[in-house]
Amino acid sequence: MRIATESPTPFTLNTQPVTVSAFPDEPLLHVLRDRLDKAGTRFGCGLNQCGACRVLIDGRPVAACDTPMWSVAGRSVVTVEGLANWPLAKRLRSAFEDLQAGQCGACLSGILITLMHAIEQRTVCDEASVRSVLDNHLCRCGSHPRIVAAALSVIQASPAGESAGVPL
Repeated sequence: MRIATESPTPFTLNTQPVTVSAFPDEPLLHVLRDRLDKAGTRFGCGLNQCGACRVLIDGRPVAACDTPMWSVAGRSVVTVEGLANWPLAKRLRSAFEDLQAGQCGACLSGILITLMHAIEQRTVCDEASVRSVLDNHLCRCGSHPRIVAAALSVIQASPAGESAGVPL
């Protein structure tokens, strides 16, 4: 039983200001999917262990399943839908399609969010670093080799100094 009542929570979602009425301890994931129609952010485990629900909060990848609404007030949240017009995200999605890296798609939104951040921060440059940054993402389809290959193809083709467009 919840003791608290719903209250308005203002934040920025994919560059647009929004205010949503939510319980302070309600997970961001539920609000995104159930109230804001952002179904691209997936429910995986609900325990911050699989990576499916990753979003960017103030430019950093965070699990939306265990992020309470009170903690996003006044902050910037970017979902996979918010990546739609970013040039690097378009190339990453294209590489995933070309290499058939996505099978069922349950994990892909979180993986794309994590890779976008890692590429922007220049923390990935080779197979080992891509595997490391994706270590806490669970893909039950066994597509990891193709996911890594898609990420590497984009990293290797990206001009030095290119920005992913991630609002950090």
